[in-house]
Amino acid sequence: MLTLGPTSLTIVSVIAAIAVAALLYAVVLRRQVLAAGEGTAKMQDIARAVQEGASAYLARQFKTLGAFALVVFLLLFLLPGDMGIKVGRSIFFLVGAGFSAAIGFLGMWLATRANLRVAAAASLPGGRAEGARIAFRTGGVVGMCVVGLGLLGAASVVLIYRGEAPSVLEGFGFGAALLAMFMRVGGGIFTKAADVGADLVGKVEQNIPEDDPRNAATIADNVGDNVGDCAGMAADLFESYAVTLVAALILGKAAFGEQGLVLPLIVTAIGALVAVLGVVITKVRGSESGLAAINRGFYTAALVGVLLAAVAAYVYLPSTFAELTGGTAGLETHGGDPRLVATLSVAIGVVLAGVILWVTGYFTGTTSKPTKHVARTSLTGAATVVLSGIGVGFESAVYTAGIIAAAICGVFLLAGGSVALSLFLIALAGCGLLTTVGVIVAMDTFGPVSDNAQGIAEMSGDVTEEGAQILTDLDAVGNTTKAVTKGIAIATAVLAATALFGSYADAVSTALRDVGEAAVDSDIVAAMLSYSIISPITLVGVILGGATVFLFSGLLIDAVTRAAGAIVFEVRRQFRDHPGIMTGEVRPEYGKVVDICTRDSLRELATPGLLAAFAPIAVGFGLGIGPLAGFLAGAIGAGVLMAVFLANSGGAWDNAKKIVEDGHYGGKNSEAHAAVVIGDTVGDPFKDTAGPAINPLIKVMNLVALLIAPAIVAISVGDDANHALRLAIAVAATAIAFGAVIASRLRAARVDQEGRLEQETQLVR
Repeated sequence: MLTLGPTSLTIVSVIAAIAVAALLYAVVLRRQVLAAGEGTAKMQDIARAVQEGASAYLARQFKTLGAFALVVFLLLFLLPGDMGIKVGRSIFFLVGAGFSAAIGFLGMWLATRANLRVAAAASLPGGRAEGARIAFRTGGVVGMCVVGLGLLGAASVVLIYRGEAPSVLEGFGFGAALLAMFMRVGGGIFTKAADVGADLVGKVEQNIPEDDPRNAATIADNVGDNVGDCAGMAADLFESYAVTLVAALILGKAAFGEQGLVLPLIVTAIGALVAVLGVVITKVRGSESGLAAINRGFYTAALVGVLLAAVAAYVYLPSTFAELTGGTAGLETHGGDPRLVATLSVAIGVVLAGVILWVTGYFTGTTSKPTKHVARTSLTGAATVVLSGIGVGFESAVYTAGIIAAAICGVFLLAGGSVALSLFLIALAGCGLLTTVGVIVAMDTFGPVSDNAQGIAEMSGDVTEEGAQILTDLDAVGNTTKAVTKGIAIATAVLAATALFGSYADAVSTALRDVGEAAVDSDIVAAMLSYSIISPITLVGVILGGATVFLFSGLLIDAVTRAAGAIVFEVRRQFRDHPGIMTGEVRPEYGKVVDICTRDSLRELATPGLLAAFAPIAVGFGLGIGPLAGFLAGAIGAGVLMAVFLANSGGAWDNAKKIVEDGHYGGKNSEAHAAVVIGDTVGDPFKDTAGPAINPLIKVMNLVALLIAPAIVAISVGDDANHALRLAIAVAATAIAFGAVIASRLRAARVDQEGRLEQETQLVR
């Protein structure tokens, strides 16, 4: 068993203290945000309605997910292994899930209070700088909590379990990823159902502005921004942070021994320090764009992070691989300098973040050629807007995937062809990318806060004309920051999943060593244990992995379609039954729309979650560890392309709408405007529901595979081989996964029937 020396234990203790300091700095930033003015009484009433709706939704969601987490907690005890490790893994599963939920709730809670303050600040002298400062520091609070809790959880496990920490951290990462996926799915369905319904009835049918208070879906739309973009994205980035650390520690232990277990923690602790720097220096100067200030903070923090990581590597690591202690990857004869190799890996991760930020901004920004092209196609109707946006998404996916692949190839070359070392360095590059996660979260939260601020301003009518323009500009910046952070989150997910893929191979190798020279009782079982890609059964796994990503995406987009349809019928009903709404004499029933979104999003939550959890179990126990490896590879490959395509096409449609609304091609209420609104509604579930949810999906499936790999080996080989039980588990998992899908299809048919009846009733009236 690997032991940690006093120096390493001291370093980990200091890292835990840095994590606590990051949380304390979050408290300081929170006080600064809440100290800002709250605006008029009407603004406060609107903000209060958003706060109540968001809190009610998350409370119901957490109640649902709490029971699910308890079931998984108990199931983890069924996995093979030492009882002490199983207890720790199960407990830290709950800790990871709890941290993920807490960060999501905090992101929502503060954002629903900051939006009011940004709206109030816009009409004051220096409103542009002050509004941007409040919005960015709101994200800074969430970012510091992501860094602090992620680092605290990982450091605590290492301090308690020492050399056995990676096995326990599997539970911590799994809990964080599972909760994040559910929050992404539920929040994404909620926010886009409200957004699509509000746009289709309000903008297209009634020709009223986006956040007009006469639209019954406006409050639900603003609630959705917070439960989807704030709570969901915060939880998503936290699980990326946690899962990347888990993979880095597992692979680091195998490659570098003691130093490999501690180095990733050092790199991410440096990320906590540079996050503070990024938040402090991000200030709008004079009349400059908020995006320029945000980019300056990001790139400065990234550069400082690389320099500090280099210093740490040269201080902590030895000058030769032969001096590393406790590694099992056989790197003693490697001729490189581990200090230089580690530094360059971290640098590759940071550079990757910067390049992805630029590429995503190019394909989705309001001033870029691709988005301008999508806006220009509005002159020929909605169909060409949709087609051009799809084309932008497909093209951007190729470039983004190529950039990520180039980064992985660069790391492989650094490793000198050693697979074990290259997998650890990929995880280390992911840690390098995550040195900027505090600033990335701040950038992402900036978007929904500024969007909500503009909504509150428009609904209240209490903002000056200059203030309204400031909020419009901040909202456009927020659209871009949301898009680029989605790109960075996707890159992080791919690096984490690739590293977890390596962790899976390590878990399988360990399990096979444990069963020793046990005989394989048939050629079929031998094929199930083979990783050869040329094997037909492994190729089947690849196909199934890619297919799962497509099925998952389709389920989510279809769920948004059904929920949005219910919103459309409800908003139409209110306009029809209460003519006074259009004249301002009757207040819309906002609460009914919020209730519909809450009900439908929670009802649709289970199907994609069960698919993600049980598909790897069905493949692993049914086809074997080789096909399961193929399944993971297929999911990673299809996942990165699908996620980028969905995110960037949706981002391009959204900002094309902004271009037209700014007065181009006929401006608001023109035929071109109607066309880009249709494009934006198509893109909404792409970029804010299905696309972002793929990130936690591929990590959840990798973590499930990592956890069940020893059980698959134990039940397939040796004296304890039990093929009847193995197949029974596979059949049960398949029944659960596809049973959930079939139930979803039946529910969709029932909802469609109800929709037709409702439409016929409206036509009769």
